[in-house]
Amino acid sequence: MNKVQPITCTATSNLDVSIPDTKGRNIVLYFYPKDATPGCTTEGQDFRGNHQAFVDANSVVYGVSKDDMKKHERFKAKQAFPFELISDEDGKLCEVFGVWQLKKFMGREYMGIVRSTFIISPNGDILKSWDKVRVKNHVNEVLEAVQSL
Repeated sequence: MNKVQPITCTATSNLDVSIPDTKGRNIVLYFYPKDATPGCTTEGQDFRGNHQAFVDANSVVYGVSKDDMKKHERFKAKQAFPFELISDEDGKLCEVFGVWQLKKFMGREYMGIVRSTFIISPNGDILKSWDKVRVKNHVNEVLEAVQSL
């Protein structure tokens, strides 16, 4: 996929989020498996710690998982995330971006979100993507990418 067809999603703070962004910003869309788990919390904290640098680079950050809005609101509040979380309970956004995949853990196979990040231009082009993300230093790579645009 090289281009995103316009889609509207429900996010925390009772917002509807447009992808691509209608305000002319790049979107950093990061998919993560589950609210309040160690890796997902660390990744969110890393985005939180660099939030102003993303804003300065004309980019808006959104986290996406299949958790419901109530869990998202608690997670966002507890971690003081300055960005919104998108609830993809029906999995449509995960399907569009191809992040709902077969995973293996300790010999068990199951379907789940593969940790992935996408940078989407205001006209819907996917400028860069990462799949099977390792949390450590990932946000720095994403920030460097948006700063170079």
